[in-house]
Amino acid sequence: MAVSLLAREVSDLCLGKPALRSLSVSATVGDALSSLRRFGDPYLSVWSCDHHCNASRSKVSDVNECRCIGKVCMVDVICFLCEEDNLKNPGSALQEPVSVILPKVPGLVRHLEQNASLVEAIDLILEGAQNLVIPIHSPFSRKKLTHKPSSNSTLHDNRVQYCWLTQEDIIRYLLNCIDGKLIGEISPYVLNSCNESVAAAIATLSTGDFMAYIDCGDPPEDLIRLVKERLEERNLGEALELLEEESEISASSSDEEFGLGRSGRLGRRSSRVVRNTDAIVCFPWSSLVAVMIQALSHRVSNVWVVEEDGTLVGIVTFAGMMKVFRERLKSMM
Repeated sequence: MAVSLLAREVSDLCLGKPALRSLSVSATVGDALSSLRRFGDPYLSVWSCDHHCNASRSKVSDVNECRCIGKVCMVDVICFLCEEDNLKNPGSALQEPVSVILPKVPGLVRHLEQNASLVEAIDLILEGAQNLVIPIHSPFSRKKLTHKPSSNSTLHDNRVQYCWLTQEDIIRYLLNCIDGKLIGEISPYVLNSCNESVAAAIATLSTGDFMAYIDCGDPPEDLIRLVKERLEERNLGEALELLEEESEISASSSDEEFGLGRSGRLGRRSSRVVRNTDAIVCFPWSSLVAVMIQALSHRVSNVWVVEEDGTLVGIVTFAGMMKVFRERLKSMM
């Protein structure tokens, strides 16, 4: 397995990943809020290039000048609007440049080439990166070249698309590389707890992605988008309508549970904030593989370590798991 991992490139982890929706650094906080609510992505990447530039400028610019400089999420917008001055004039606050809500911690987002090794990716994560931005090749890139760039474009310099890898992506990939280990099941018992829209996921996703899709609560946003894209590619319009209808019903149900009704301001985003607040725990004698499965199943980036009486003794994080893999690989190089 060690030899196999050493030979892996990050492009292996990018297969099927959707292209990043992004904002130009010239966008406003209001633009970021609008995109987050419209597309439902947990994060938006912010780029140094201007997606509103015209085609002639785009041809002259160097692709290396177009860099992801950070990421923003709804939490960043909410915390910004909570500031006293912004509460007094929220309309003016929303016109501020998106750069004011970018996290000030350097190195959270790092660029990496497609042919970089998996080991290089792990090293960047251990240095503090949360997201790795990777260029991808899309079979639809030429078609999109004819479209006018927009503030949420997936093209940069009007020609290149990117995806990003998270710590969770790498941990899932490492777990899948461990031969002979049971990481879950797809059975009539499991499918009996799903609704009919899961048929679209079965028809379009790999086994590993499908397990992530059904493992807990609401499916990950990137996998929902991937299912929709593949349904469109296969001209399965009615299946796509079924999936979107189910998403709307789930969102409405979540709103009504909190008393917001169908016209609630949280809209469909509310389905993403309904979470089980129970802490995810393991024991000091739990195996690393078991803890990896536990974290991925519950879509958490850390697992608390407790004694049998509930006494807290530590925490296991994705970064800590990768550090163990990295040290083992280093000893074999």
